[in-house]
Amino acid sequence: MTVPPRRYRVRHVTSYTYDEPLEACYNRGLLRPRDTEHQLVLSSQVQVTPQPELLTEHQDYFGNHSVYLELRTPTTQLAVAAESVVEVSWPPPDLAGLNHWTVAEAVAFGAATDPLDLADFGLPSPMVCIDATVGDYAAAVLRPEARLGEALVALNAAIGADFSYAKGVTSVHTTLAELLELRQGVCQDFAQLAIGCLRAVGLPARYVSGYLETTPPPGREKLRGADATHAWVSVLTPLGWVDLDPTNGQFVDSAYIVTAWGRDFSDVSPLRGVVFTEAANSSLSVEVDVEPLEAP
Repeated sequence: MTVPPRRYRVRHVTSYTYDEPLEACYNRGLLRPRDTEHQLVLSSQVQVTPQPELLTEHQDYFGNHSVYLELRTPTTQLAVAAESVVEVSWPPPDLAGLNHWTVAEAVAFGAATDPLDLADFGLPSPMVCIDATVGDYAAAVLRPEARLGEALVALNAAIGADFSYAKGVTSVHTTLAELLELRQGVCQDFAQLAIGCLRAVGLPARYVSGYLETTPPPGREKLRGADATHAWVSVLTPLGWVDLDPTNGQFVDSAYIVTAWGRDFSDVSPLRGVVFTEAANSSLSVEVDVEPLEAP
């Protein structure tokens, strides 16, 4: 049964402060959610303070909404704020349907699909290097004879059992081999490990960036700006793309909001660019709010 639609307001504010003037910056951001089969963007806007000399938008190679900004007015503070209203309705995964296929059969099916998807999401990418350690870990979970639905459940469970969530242990430069040694990381790491495992056995998989609605502890109010961006995995199956969240050990539902997808994190960084400044020190703060609205 389809999950009833849910509506959210998402606000994502990135603020930079410099101890000397920022002379110029050239940034690209993926901050606007995208329309998908299970998501409709009702409104979306990006505001930059101070006003940039140039602010344009286009779709990138993967169909994500990309914002480009140029700021050439000296300033010690820069803020980029994106606010969107989205409606989401993710159906539960059809595990029984997926279990009609083994992993090996799904791989064979995928080999006959769009060759562009195979090239984009089936091969190693800059941050998903598939070496022997990744292959061994994948082989233990995604056995060729395993039923596909059961195998995806097992992959979620294995990463949840074998790794602990810990901030500050890894960075954007941490390799999958290093992650398998550390056994600690964050959602970006776990998503890329799951992608590496799926690609290692021949299943195309993509990295999905977005947001996850969170709830405060019982009896406490939700803190403003306390939400965060999130990352998960979408795998190509005979029944289409199926999204799973190895960080939380579950399939994606209507608490998830999609911003962008690509081969790995390097394709979907929320904001990146080049700055020109003599500042010796700078600080960065990110505030994210995912606010449920009245259901339609």
